[in-house]
This record gives sequence, structure tokens and C-alpha cells, in this order.
Amino acid sequence: MEYIYAALLLHNSGKEVTEEGITAIMKAAGIKGDKGRIKALISALSDVNIDEAMAQAQPAYAPTPVAPPAQAPIPAPTAETAPEAPKAEKAGKKEKKKEEEEEKAEETGMEGLASLFGS
Repeated sequence: MEYIYAALLLHNSGKEVTEEGITAIMKAAGIKGDKGRIKALISALSDVNIDEAMAQAQPAYAPTPVAPPAQAPIPAPTAETAPEAPKAEKAGKKEKKKEEEEEKAEETGMEGLASLFGS
């Protein structure tokens, strides 16, 4: 890949893509280039119009704009919704107290029935 980048760098600089140019770029980057690969790249690029190849390949590599995923809005607590929680809590407590009173009345009623039958 680094060989192709070196060739593209030379081409974009307006310089001829040569073995010496690619070797110089590789050396400047601290990479020891393989002479066989460099020769093979120069040979492969000899029949290629780099500008035309880049124009054809660009849509495939151009990033497509992606919209961030939409998030559902989180409703802010309002004056109407905030008091509902305590109301619901109070209603729950009232129901529980009412049930307890009904159970107690039922138990008391049973005790009264038991005394009638002598058990």
C-alpha cells in the first residue's frame, strides 16, 4: 500500500512517477523499499491514466453523508405531571388502608359469628 501512496504523492505533486521518486519517498518515510515491488508498480502504472482512474474510483471511496440516528424527545416534567406521583402514592396508601380496614371488619364480624355458635 505504501508503494501506491508514494506513487500518488508523486503524481499529485505534478512529478513523474519513477523508481527513483518512489524510492526517495519511501526512504524519507523511513521505509526500506523493495526494488522488485517498485519496478512492478512502475510497470503496472505505465498504461494507467492516474487522473482518470482516480475520477472513476472516487465515488466508491467518497464518504456518504449519514444523518445521526434520531432520538425520541424526553418529555420534561411539567407542573401537571410532577404532582401525579405523590397523588398516586397517596391513592395507593388510601387503598391499602381501606383494604386493611375491610379485613379487620371481616375478622371482627367472624368473631361475632363464632360467639353466636359457641365455638
